[in-house]
Amino acid sequence: MPISTPQRPSSVATDPEDRTPHPSVREPSERRIFPGWRWMAVWPAFPVAGLIGWKVGGRVDAVDAALVGGALTAAGLGAVQWWAAKGALGRPAAWIGASAVGYAVGLAVGAALVGYETDLGALAVMGLVSGAALGAAQGLVLARQGRRDLALPWAVAMPVLFALGWSAASVTGIGVDDQFTVFGAGGALLYTLLSGLLVARFTPAHAQVA
Repeated sequence: MPISTPQRPSSVATDPEDRTPHPSVREPSERRIFPGWRWMAVWPAFPVAGLIGWKVGGRVDAVDAALVGGALTAAGLGAVQWWAAKGALGRPAAWIGASAVGYAVGLAVGAALVGYETDLGALAVMGLVSGAALGAAQGLVLARQGRRDLALPWAVAMPVLFALGWSAASVTGIGVDDQFTVFGAGGALLYTLLSGLLVARFTPAHAQVA
């Protein structure tokens, strides 16, 4: 007579009633409101990078000064942005290089377009033009490195944020007559907060700043 052996319950069987959530598993689409305090390093980077660009290139009252000062300023800003974003902006050389070239061209065109004036309207227009060139260059880098979700919103936001930053500088009246390459701390804080919200919105949580 055949002898049947009792079957052992499978160790991989799952209890259909077990619906206990597992906190260690994170949804890939999870987002944060802000990318983290590390992103706040972008704020002081504006006046520091702007001062360096201004010291080397001189006052933005000619095309060559705008090109040299703008490139140095944006290279510094781009480096800090890349570090603060902790890999969310792609490869460092591409991001920093595109930032330098895009902003140098944009600042030279924008400043010449308004006749190197420093009133509110002129600075807002200069911010729109320089931010558009910068955003286009940085957005292209993001798109080519597979970050298409962030590329278009970033490119569209940059002219708006730079116009707001320069407008804030004009309202406070701090240093605008010195024709710096970029706005100071007040506009920089506004830029940092709004751009941080943008990075957080279009960047997965696992790729954001801790």
